[in-house]
Amino acid sequence: MNQVLHAFADGAVVAKRNLIKIKRVPDLLVFTTLSPIMFVLLFAYIFGSSIEVPGVNYREFLIAGIFAQTVIFGATFTGAGLADDIQKGIIDRFRSLPMSQSAVLMGRTASDIFYNVLTIVVMSLTGLIVGWRIRTSLLEALAGFLLLLLFAYAISWVMAYVGLLVPSPEVINNASFIVIFPLTFIATTFVPSENLPTVLRVIAEWNPVSSVAQAARELFGNTNPAFPPPDVWSLRNPVLYTLIWVAIILAVFVPLAVRQYKRAATR
Repeated sequence: MNQVLHAFADGAVVAKRNLIKIKRVPDLLVFTTLSPIMFVLLFAYIFGSSIEVPGVNYREFLIAGIFAQTVIFGATFTGAGLADDIQKGIIDRFRSLPMSQSAVLMGRTASDIFYNVLTIVVMSLTGLIVGWRIRTSLLEALAGFLLLLLFAYAISWVMAYVGLLVPSPEVINNASFIVIFPLTFIATTFVPSENLPTVLRVIAEWNPVSSVAQAARELFGNTNPAFPPPDVWSLRNPVLYTLIWVAIILAVFVPLAVRQYKRAATR
């Protein structure tokens, strides 16, 4: 028990250290908040005029998808930060301190929750300006935001593992973009799956990014209750399907990341 508390305490210190970087590198915070604003405005005013979602205002359909895409991209800060710390020798300094082996990873992934919360706040305000509305209760809306953050936290551990494998932050930024960009577009983030070709539709229907976006839409009340539920199980039960993916990702990548951290710290 004492070891667990000690690990959480060390992780909190590391998280604080990562958040202090905001003061020293304000440009990171600026671009973190500008990117989601750009996506909201771009899709709402440019693509939104040519995309129709039966029974739903496209701007309301859109926001949950942009939430999902942005928090997933925000999780890449974990991998880039770890790769940068290894490159600069900071991980070796951490190893010389009497601290838990998992504290660095816990602190790094926890600090990224702050970035994602800030991003969601900015996107929510931007969404309200372009016409997005929450049409359910406060508790359901909070559940939607928490589900987005939980999924992003799980992806942070994937990025942590990748960040400990690659040689530099530039590599992980390029690699994550190549993987995450199609993952978030071959989904129901911006268009319904019915509008996609057969193969892409099947991929989109079982893509966990689709279930996160669908769950958020339902919890925000951005779906048409008069329409029948989706035929595929993953989108008919998006909250449960998302939680299953979160559990699988954490069960696989937390131990992998911790083991890789021990290896990376000794190279």
